[in-house]
Amino acid sequence: MRAISQRGPGGPEVLELVQVPRPEPIGNEVLIAVHAAGLNPTDWKHRARAEPGGEPYILGWDVSGVVEQVGPGVTLFQPGDEVFGMLPYPRGRGSHAEYVASPSRALAYKPSHLSHAEAAAVPLAALTAWQALVDTADVQPGQRVLIHAAAGGVGHFAVQIAKARGAFVIGTASAPKHDFVRSLGADEVIDYRTQDVAAEARDIDAALVPFVGEERLRTLETLRPGGVLVTIIPAALDELVSRAGELGVRATGMLVEHDRQGMLAIAHLAGTGRLRPHIEQVFPLADAQQAHALGEQERVSGKLVLSVRD
Repeated sequence: MRAISQRGPGGPEVLELVQVPRPEPIGNEVLIAVHAAGLNPTDWKHRARAEPGGEPYILGWDVSGVVEQVGPGVTLFQPGDEVFGMLPYPRGRGSHAEYVASPSRALAYKPSHLSHAEAAAVPLAALTAWQALVDTADVQPGQRVLIHAAAGGVGHFAVQIAKARGAFVIGTASAPKHDFVRSLGADEVIDYRTQDVAAEARDIDAALVPFVGEERLRTLETLRPGGVLVTIIPAALDELVSRAGELGVRATGMLVEHDRQGMLAIAHLAGTGRLRPHIEQVFPLADAQQAHALGEQERVSGKLVLSVRD
């Protein structure tokens, strides 16, 4: 099969289109004929810090495709089913290829009105937002939710999920992206380049922060007593948690996990039109280098996708 692989760390130029053996599903796995695969910032971060001189490996956690074969013990799917999902993070990568083996319970049926490219844009970013806002922050109707980087991959799903939960949503984005963020359902948008977010956003019940640094610490000041900040980059947490305690609020860090219940909830939201992916660009599999180069500029609204069969 064709796949995008690399032998060591570096820039987008280390990615190669190669021929590798097709995987075989083991117990509780299905083999997916990949139609499209999403890209996420974790792809270029893993590419850049790959082990020098290691065995070639294939990146990619997001997948949408058709079940080709089922391994022993699988009862949820049959060959021919259209599915989408996230491979186990961080060690379950491999979707940037024509076939990938996945645990069956990492998947859900693809909503019929979504193309494979649209479905491939959803899993990792939407699961991150779901697990942060629903599983961790337990966002409730009427609460005030602050979403940093609201036009990005995780952010644009987080706005929609928070609105589906009945929250009042405040997003941060550069001025050219304000209309896009409002179109997702945000009630207010703050220009982080010209406005002081910590001064503008007040009485926040839950904040989602996809970065580290001083601005993450200052976001604690937006929270009401008992509010929670969820960071999806669980680094340098000691200072953050300590400062949160001083302010009478809570801070926690999380990494996304493959999650069938979360995927079912996300599939339901997408199926009922309350969650829609925004795709900035679709690249052929062979153009993975260009996709990585664009993604690393950190200017993309929504998601980038690799088309494998469509």
